[in-house]
Amino acid sequence: MAYSWDNRVSFVVRYLYDIDNNGYLDSHDFQCLALRSCILEGKGDCSAARLQKYQHIMLSLWEEITELADFDKNGVVSVDEFKQAVKSSCVGKKYQDFPQALKAFIEANFRMIDINEDGVMGVEEFRYDCIQRMVVEDVKSIDDAYNTLLNDDDRRKGGLTLARYQDLFAQFLSDQNDNCPANMLFGPLEQ
Repeated sequence: MAYSWDNRVSFVVRYLYDIDNNGYLDSHDFQCLALRSCILEGKGDCSAARLQKYQHIMLSLWEEITELADFDKNGVVSVDEFKQAVKSSCVGKKYQDFPQALKAFIEANFRMIDINEDGVMGVEEFRYDCIQRMVVEDVKSIDDAYNTLLNDDDRRKGGLTLARYQDLFAQFLSDQNDNCPANMLFGPLEQ
């Protein structure tokens, strides 16, 4: 059940977007995401230019989410509304068919994870990303999750490239199969 499509989409809301942990999405979450993204990518530095870039990305993402998911037009998006929107705009689709702002978020998320900026997410970067979001008791579970994502080409390249991460992120949201190949994209999930 932890890797069901429903739980994976709930994970995206809870651990990637709902920064203030109040159980729903609103503009405040995306303002905070912009600052978080700026600081993480800058490894502590928060330049005005980078912050402005992330404010644009996150504001665009929030506007797109509200357009797709705020069905009752109350200025907040519940988990159920978000799931319904993902189902209609992402399920069964490839990365290139995703909404533009979501693609921008995915690319920005990869840049934050790629700490050494070599264009490849290695196991150490994957560990760092996972441990920031959730409680994990054993590094082996994170390493095992990472290794399930890798194909032979990934291993030759030393990890996940941006293009591979985009494909996996798209699978994570679009594949409703509980045994989706991208189940472990964010590490071992809880139900």
